[in-house]
Amino acid sequence: MSLPPGSTIGIIGGGQLGRMSAMAAARLGYRAHIFTPEPDSPAALVAAQTTVAAYTDQAALKIFAATVDVVTFEFENIPATSLQLLTSLKPVHPSAEVLAISQDRLAEKAFLNSIGVPTAPYAAVESEADLAAAIATLGLPAVLKTTRLGYDGKGQAMLRTQHDAAAAFAALAPKPLVLEGFINFACEISVIVARSADGSIASFDPVENRHKHHILDLTLAPAPLPLEILAEATRLGRLIAEKLNLTGLLAVEMFVTATGTLLVNEIAPRPHNSGHWTLDACPASQFEMHIRAVAGLPLPPASRHSDAVMKNLIGPDDMADWPAIVATPGLIPHHYGKTVARPGRKMGHINRLFPKGSLPGDFGIMDALKYRD
Repeated sequence: MSLPPGSTIGIIGGGQLGRMSAMAAARLGYRAHIFTPEPDSPAALVAAQTTVAAYTDQAALKIFAATVDVVTFEFENIPATSLQLLTSLKPVHPSAEVLAISQDRLAEKAFLNSIGVPTAPYAAVESEADLAAAIATLGLPAVLKTTRLGYDGKGQAMLRTQHDAAAAFAALAPKPLVLEGFINFACEISVIVARSADGSIASFDPVENRHKHHILDLTLAPAPLPLEILAEATRLGRLIAEKLNLTGLLAVEMFVTATGTLLVNEIAPRPHNSGHWTLDACPASQFEMHIRAVAGLPLPPASRHSDAVMKNLIGPDDMADWPAIVATPGLIPHHYGKTVARPGRKMGHINRLFPKGSLPGDFGIMDALKYRD
């Protein structure tokens, strides 16, 4: 049963993903009610209603649930007890079970391996003795990560020598940790999949992601890779969505090795930074697909009418160029409504479209994104 226009979609989280989801909901005739601890959040600026309260505030969560018809979320770091409470009151998509898997790197990797999806080799680390044993098995270099709360390079450390191990173990929290074997990858890609409660699936073309200082810098759509690699990435994304029994949106990040093998790195059951290109290059963006899935609307094909490049705008340096960006023909700017441009903070992004099948090489891409003299 689909939600009729005028229904209210509750969104946990007030960041830019919630903002763009709320805008997509409005386009489809829905209201958005944002639940966030952050006053003046980006999502609140475009939503019909906002509750400002801690994610653990059960009284506020109950009042919030009474005002909405379905609940979804824009990030993973939601307390399990809070989502369980909401699930007892209203439909929640994706489910608490899906969120629990994506919140914990050990649970995530165990699930992926259990359904035949390859990942980097890994080992759980609860003590320095565990870390020494894991290093002996996986070798160095390796990456030590928290199992929870890490993003944009936070919560992880590269171990290149045995001397790195003790300091990294002491610095990283919360425990337990996970040690991942280092992958000498050729590039990183992602695929975004939408799935409805009836099992219908729509998947966007896989894209290549390029990072700077551990933060996504550029997304190239489609990824300039052989068709067989793109087809396998799509197959893996759809398989994971099916095995999760997902209702909503799923982003799957993968490494492509030098031999063309795919290894899944992370999954995120929500809209994703690497899908922002869909706002301008597709008839239905990732945010519309997300809202359609959680509201029970039919999913259109996840097709694109153009090739695209997305560039993130990070912190004060990029935002100093905002006047030049909005004055540059061909660039499609998206501002997230954040007032404080801290270093490393995602403030917005720009998209540049190209005729389908004509994505330029690296030099052409950088020239096309140029907004400085």
